[in-house]
Amino acid sequence: MKKLIAQSFVLSVLGVASLGAKGSPQDLPPPPPPPVATMHVEKPVIRGGDPGPVPAIQSIYAAYSKYEVVTMEAGHGNQNMDQFIYSLLIDNHFPGRIQDIVVECGNSLYQPSLDRYIAGGKVEASEIQRVWRNTSQPMCAVSSFYEQLFPLIRRLNQRLAPEKRVRVIAGDVPIDWNRVRTRDDLMQAPQDRDGSIATIMEKEILSKHRKALMLFGIDHLYHGSVGDADALGAVGRYERKYPGITFVIADHTGFGNGTPYERFNNELEQRMSSWPVPSVTTHLAGSWLADILDKTESAGVVTKMRLGEDDKMITSVASVANGRAFATMVDAYLYLGPRDLLLNETVPAHVLLDKSFVAEMRRRAALMGDSEVTDQADPDKVSAAGYSPFYYEGNP
Repeated sequence: MKKLIAQSFVLSVLGVASLGAKGSPQDLPPPPPPPVATMHVEKPVIRGGDPGPVPAIQSIYAAYSKYEVVTMEAGHGNQNMDQFIYSLLIDNHFPGRIQDIVVECGNSLYQPSLDRYIAGGKVEASEIQRVWRNTSQPMCAVSSFYEQLFPLIRRLNQRLAPEKRVRVIAGDVPIDWNRVRTRDDLMQAPQDRDGSIATIMEKEILSKHRKALMLFGIDHLYHGSVGDADALGAVGRYERKYPGITFVIADHTGFGNGTPYERFNNELEQRMSSWPVPSVTTHLAGSWLADILDKTESAGVVTKMRLGEDDKMITSVASVANGRAFATMVDAYLYLGPRDLLLNETVPAHVLLDKSFVAEMRRRAALMGDSEVTDQADPDKVSAAGYSPFYYEGNP
């Protein structure tokens, strides 16, 4: 199922969760696997008031009157989400509302190059491509979203007065792939991604009280803990010092995906059939929407990885919600249409035709090991025969 796969890419070898040196299973007890879709469950009884959806773009920009940071998912395979963000940026509410855009698919090692490019300076294509191709996340390297996002912001800046231009801030760890030649090198590379994101946010945004848009995988953005009580995501970490200034938006990709409850998705989605596309609701607490999300485990999973005694990567998953109410994790819920009509982001053909880059991606995949985490960017596993036009690949 696409959503769970996308989240595992977010939290890959250099991800949120623990990834230490080789150790015993006691180092990271694997949680039980999620329930299989074939298990029998009763249809959940849903209660609660109307969440009151409203048109999305104007509502999101209105949030900046109360909050300094607005967050949402981006560049994780959902083409509808990509297009929504493009629409958000070209909307007439954009100029002057946002000062910074902070992205997950941006290697902070190359921030000077990114600054020059976004400001309109002359930067060679090969230099700016390093920003998203050389992150710790394989999916970034083949994402068509960032190949379009950065040029779009650069062009928007060229149309704006200097005082309204935005800066793009790279939020990923400063990994230097030129120095990562062995598995040991990889294990020595920066790995605390959420800690790095939180530090960058505090230094560049929060301490300066600038208005920012954060574009990251949703697991980095939840209020509070992720997976367990001690595993804070990026927003959860910096909120200990800067509470109450971040507006977290989760996007709808279906109900119960990857659980036995996914068989009820179409029926549950009927409650949203009259919602505008795109629309957003900020009235989650006490609503039938929050009740559905809580009862169908729709917050998703977090992926944890560690090295086993045989030097192979061991992957396990745990519920992101971990018993918490969904309405305490986010502030708003974005609807871009029914789950089964969401489209899949494609891999740009020119990326896979770049022989030197393909060779580099094979090298990185070999270092990371045989894992679904690397599959999206491993040229040997990206096949037109296996391509689906739809973001959700399940068939309940």
